[in-house]
Amino acid sequence: MSDSLLELAFEVAETAPPRPDLVETADAAPIVIPFDSLLDGLVDQHWFVAENYLPEALCQQLLEDLQQLRAQSLLTPAGIGRGQEHLQDTKIRGDYTHWLDGSTPAQAAYLTIMRELKDTLNRELFLGLFEYECHYALYPPGAFYQQHLDSFRGRSNRKVTTVLYLNPDWQQMDAGAMRIFHPHTGQPIMDVPPRSGTLVCFLSEELPHEVLPTQTERASIAGWFRCNASLNGIIDPAL
Repeated sequence: MSDSLLELAFEVAETAPPRPDLVETADAAPIVIPFDSLLDGLVDQHWFVAENYLPEALCQQLLEDLQQLRAQSLLTPAGIGRGQEHLQDTKIRGDYTHWLDGSTPAQAAYLTIMRELKDTLNRELFLGLFEYECHYALYPPGAFYQQHLDSFRGRSNRKVTTVLYLNPDWQQMDAGAMRIFHPHTGQPIMDVPPRSGTLVCFLSEELPHEVLPTQTERASIAGWFRCNASLNGIIDPAL
């Protein structure tokens, strides 16, 4: 993949996303998640993968929420780049997305967990994370996302990436794994099957990755913890 294409692909937001950290989630039922193994993975190897990390009941609620959004025609073709540089190119990626804003109980519960994770990362690893943004991603059969980074060092305020998968009864023949590459050698490290409840977390500037072509519909939530990039009183200006 060329440097210019890789640089173009690193931003996935077609417009300025909502600010879910500013959404009130106090009414969401608390779900206690132990983050010790996640912290150890980020420290030791800059990435973490665990199956059955989030409760299946919550994953099912999130999947139903996503399906409802699709039924209401509220999913949009994913793009790359921000603002005037935004474009849609199915040769790079082919998913459909919708930003989470905490407007449903399932979204509020998930954002509550991510807020706790953000506070834990700041407390234990001193990352200075400011907020979290995330969107549903629905890949139809045949769709993929070429190898890319979520952030380039010194070019973006995305610091930590999360991916939660929402696909129950996923089989190997369904394909659509996320392939993670070594940041220095470029060799594949592992393929992550997108089974429901699996959580992936990694440093956004460090880990190239791609979504291999899926043979069946594939659902996930992709998210990014961000640092504060305020400029002249404007919080987090668009790149």
